[in-house]
Amino acid sequence: MGYAIVFLGGGLGAALRHGMNLGVARWLGTAFPYGTLVINVTGSLIMGLVAGYFAFRGDASQSWRLFLTTGILGGYTTFSAFSLDAALLYQRGEISAAAIYVVASVALSIGGLFAGLALARSFA
Repeated sequence: MGYAIVFLGGGLGAALRHGMNLGVARWLGTAFPYGTLVINVTGSLIMGLVAGYFAFRGDASQSWRLFLTTGILGGYTTFSAFSLDAALLYQRGEISAAAIYVVASVALSIGGLFAGLALARSFA
């Protein structure tokens, strides 16, 4: 059942992301990746609100937690999950681990993208 809940939420989140990309492109143009920036910031803000609510109120079911965080916010932006993970490490006092996680995530993700592009070029 958890997979179905995440699947439905993920579809809604992806549709929201697409709509936000289109709206921001119309508003601010496409010369800079404003859409992605807005999505990452708003997704992280909403993840903070949702995670804070769950932490301090704790009355949401596991299904709602999956639907909202992994589903909708995961489909909207995985950057929100990345931000939450980094913040949790930091709040637990694991400053070095948080820094390593942030730097490694960004560097390895960009490196992975370049590796994928290089592989694709080699097949062309």
